Amino acid sequence: MQEKRRSPRRKVFKAGTIVFASSGVACRVRNVSETGAALDVATARDIPPEFKLIIEVDAFIRRCKVVWRDLSRVGVMFV
Repeated sequence: MQEKRRSPRRKVFKAGTIVFASSGVACRVRNVSETGAALDVATARDIPPEFKLIIEVDAFIRRCKVVWRDLSRVGVMFV
């Protein structure tokens, strides 16, 4: 299978928060690159198409756009 990502992703296992409309949803960051990430969530259907991702331990804040989702994981690109 051919890799379609613009930059390689690093596997991580960090706590994150998905922030939108003055709400926060806990997530687990599974992998990350310069251009995007994969996030584990309790239920992906409740995640809006765009939000901010915060990884507090790294002082990391990025605006995100969902590019794919399944039941409990979302793939995002940073915008």
